Amino acid sequence: EDLGGTFHTVVADDVAAAILDFAEGVNATHIVIGVSRHGRWTKLIGADISGTVARASEDIDVVLVTHAGAGRGMEMGLRRKRVLSRRRLAVAWLLALAGPPLVTALLALTRESHALPTELLLLLTVAVAVALVGGLLPGLVAAISSGLLANWFFTEPLYALTINEPENALALLVFVVVASATAIVVDLAARRTQQAARAQSEAAAMGGLARTVLSGRTGVDDLLEQARETFGQRAASLLVRGEDGDWSQVSAVGPDAPTDPDDADASAEAGADEALALRGRTLAASEQRLLTAFAIQAVNVRDRAMLIEQAHEAQHLAEGNAVRTALLAAVSHDLRTPLAGIKAAASSLGANDVEWSPEDEQAFLSTIDESVDRLDALVANLLDMSRLQMGAVNPLVREVALDDVIPLALSGIHADAVWVDLAEESPMVLADPGVLERVVANLAENAVRHTPDGVRVRLCAGEIQGRVELRVIDQGPGVPDAVKESMFQPFQRLGDAPKGAGVGLGLAVARGLTEALGGSVWAEDTPGGGLTVVVSLPATPAAKAHPKSGLTGTDALEVSA
Repeated sequence: EDLGGTFHTVVADDVAAAILDFAEGVNATHIVIGVSRHGRWTKLIGADISGTVARASEDIDVVLVTHAGAGRGMEMGLRRKRVLSRRRLAVAWLLALAGPPLVTALLALTRESHALPTELLLLLTVAVAVALVGGLLPGLVAAISSGLLANWFFTEPLYALTINEPENALALLVFVVVASATAIVVDLAARRTQQAARAQSEAAAMGGLARTVLSGRTGVDDLLEQARETFGQRAASLLVRGEDGDWSQVSAVGPDAPTDPDDADASAEAGADEALALRGRTLAASEQRLLTAFAIQAVNVRDRAMLIEQAHEAQHLAEGNAVRTALLAAVSHDLRTPLAGIKAAASSLGANDVEWSPEDEQAFLSTIDESVDRLDALVANLLDMSRLQMGAVNPLVREVALDDVIPLALSGIHADAVWVDLAEESPMVLADPGVLERVVANLAENAVRHTPDGVRVRLCAGEIQGRVELRVIDQGPGVPDAVKESMFQPFQRLGDAPKGAGVGLGLAVARGLTEALGGSVWAEDTPGGGLTVVVSLPATPAAKAHPKSGLTGTDALEVSA
């Protein structure tokens, strides 16, 4: 570790296979291994670990390091990786130890009714049956014991291990070879079956992992949970190493999740500074490749989430820049027009070389007043849009009566232009009074602007399924269905809007402020012609109503004015 390496403990019965599985799991290019101490005879039965690794390494280079004890050791046993169940092995050993003596006893009692070929075939059947059940070692024991019993009891001279006839010797030799070959084939078939099952489960896990990641709906926590369930662990964590060399958790699932790969029961690196750590049990070498795949995909999911977040931030900044650019382009004329009117009227009134009549002075004052009102509305919308773009709108929501808000919102509009049609008991909504006033003012001004002279805009409200809908109804030219949604975007003005009628922020500000209140805005066609803009806000939980003072809508407007 001081040299920049990592230390791993590989757990498996077949050491050579475990080394190769681990090397493939970490994408190793070289294996350096000491020459086995076992003698030459161990190579014949596959017990030479270094030789097995060298022969099966394929694309991985293997470096064998010799030493003084190479080839001088003794094999401690022919232990092989158990591929059959304990119950099956127990039955096989019982048949291997009891089957040949039992069949031999039955054949000895009926010696007169059969010959040597029949006796050998029956004993061979027992040996093959044992090999089919228990594999290599029980099959070899049954084959050898059956051969010795056949020689002792049924081959002349009887009750001796010598054979007079060469044909009998050949029959016994074939007997042992066939039984041993059957045992070896069964053992290899069982191993291949186990390997195939393991490969199938690994492929299924890989496929599920790929589907999970490609779906794009999985986060790091979901992937860690999947890894924890796949490997049967208590906890899993994705770790990242900082510049100081210390590990920190990016995400973790399960109790007591590891905070360092060295403290974990199993870990896999996905890069120079990322690792997936598990706690629960030590994994076999054959599981390392799958764990590494989980680690790589966990890092990919984390990186993808970071890229998506950065993309959203970049998109937000781009939209903000686009709004600011459009704002500068749009207000260049609309701000200058009222300012120019104010400047011209004020300069005319201040001229000393001209004597204005009272009617002219009143006209100049009216121009200044209208231009200031227009400039005030424009600046208010610009400020509201800026607040919405910056996310700085924090409404103080409380119970509000519509008949307390609407008169204030319509105070800048001529009383004859709007008809407020509210019930005797005004609906109560959850909203910020100041924000709601701005919403109603913008919608009403927009409706009045597009309504023919002499026709009044109607405001009405009603409660529907826990929501209060406020409707601003005009009988103007209406809006095509194709632009009903886009007209709520900033800087959108319809083709019939005259120059200087605003920068197209009124509806955008109204929608943004309404959504900040937890409501929604949409447009509908007015029956008979025109446009209806609907504002939907949450009603009060107790469905309260605010009793009116008895004033009509027109009276309320006149009083507020």
